[in-house]
Amino acid sequence: MIEFVRNVRLWFAPERIRDEGDTPDYRFSLANERTFLAWVRTALALIGGGFAVDQFLPDLRWAWRVGLALALLAAGVLCSLRAVSHWVRCERAMRRGADLPVSRFPAVLSLVVALVAVAMVFVVIVGWEG
Repeated sequence: MIEFVRNVRLWFAPERIRDEGDTPDYRFSLANERTFLAWVRTALALIGGGFAVDQFLPDLRWAWRVGLALALLAAGVLCSLRAVSHWVRCERAMRRGADLPVSRFPAVLSLVVALVAVAMVFVVIVGWEG
């Protein structure tokens, strides 16, 4: 838990990462930043998809519409938080010369998106009114 709190503190004071280990090749830090930005783009797409389901499918049953929208919005929120957490963890690992951190998050995110997609296929086949 203490490690998690330390990582969260580094979200808001990234210059403190320099206190740890050695400076890695700047290309690795820039690649880490590009990965962070890719995760943020994914989060924005999920959030946009959640709003699109809610706003542009008014004929969809309320429970379906809200459930699908909330699933996409929650995935977007988690993805954006994961982006900054992963950036800090990778930057710290590179500075220490340690292995990069592993995560189950990509698999979990893929499963959530797949479940939403299957639900949308079901809605399309059954019809909007269910």
